[in-house]
Amino acid sequence: MKPYLALFRARCRVLLQYRAAAVAGFGTQLLFGLVKMMVLEAFYTHARVEAPLTLAQAISYTWLAQAFFHLLPFSANPDPEVRDMIRTGHVAYEMTRPIDLHGLWWMRALASRTAPTLMRAVPMFLVAVPFLGLQAPASLPSALAFTVTILAAALLTSAFTTIITATLMWTVSGDGIARIMPSLVSVGAGLVVPLPLFPAWAQPILSALPFRGMADEPFRLYLGDLPPSAALPVLAKQLVWTAILVLIGRAIVASGRRRLVVQGG
Repeated sequence: MKPYLALFRARCRVLLQYRAAAVAGFGTQLLFGLVKMMVLEAFYTHARVEAPLTLAQAISYTWLAQAFFHLLPFSANPDPEVRDMIRTGHVAYEMTRPIDLHGLWWMRALASRTAPTLMRAVPMFLVAVPFLGLQAPASLPSALAFTVTILAAALLTSAFTTIITATLMWTVSGDGIARIMPSLVSVGAGLVVPLPLFPAWAQPILSALPFRGMADEPFRLYLGDLPPSAALPVLAKQLVWTAILVLIGRAIVASGRRRLVVQGG
């Protein structure tokens, strides 16, 4: 475990150096958050039926999505450095390391999800809570439940991202899956529209997929839409899906290693 933690820390230190990118990303997410907030206000003003979330909760949900944007699977593109390694053949050096290749890529994905999120979420909370309608957690138990489940969401999203990265052993460029999967999971996680606002027939489908545990359920625990007592079932679901995705990812990496051909010298 020690080599993986060392890799995680080293990768985080590298990513924390990109402060200008974090500032630019924060500005972009702030702009899109304002646009989405205005759209929600327009829909709620002219709605003819009562929505599952209040307008204040929907706005807070939106700002949580903006604050944790880089943690969400919308940004789960293949690791660009791993893509270059596979293209150039330098992945052979990765395969000679005395550690598990899937574990190595999972730690890289986890660092890529958490370090940029820390640099963007903190200023987003500092701006959105006093000025833009982001509510504080519904209660202290809700805040604790949110903290635990958002950490589990990072593990879940990283496991999913590692699967996307592992597919580069077949696709090499990864451009196709990088455009298809983020669109799918961003909808399934609640980034585009809060999932409680989806019609009733879609709720069982959304609940059966792993994406809900990546964002929607932690956010609803924060808002109090889910009671703190729901944290354990949510956490169990997140960990089960993480284990499933890890097993799938390990199988893909193992299959890719058997067929991978590195040319040159």
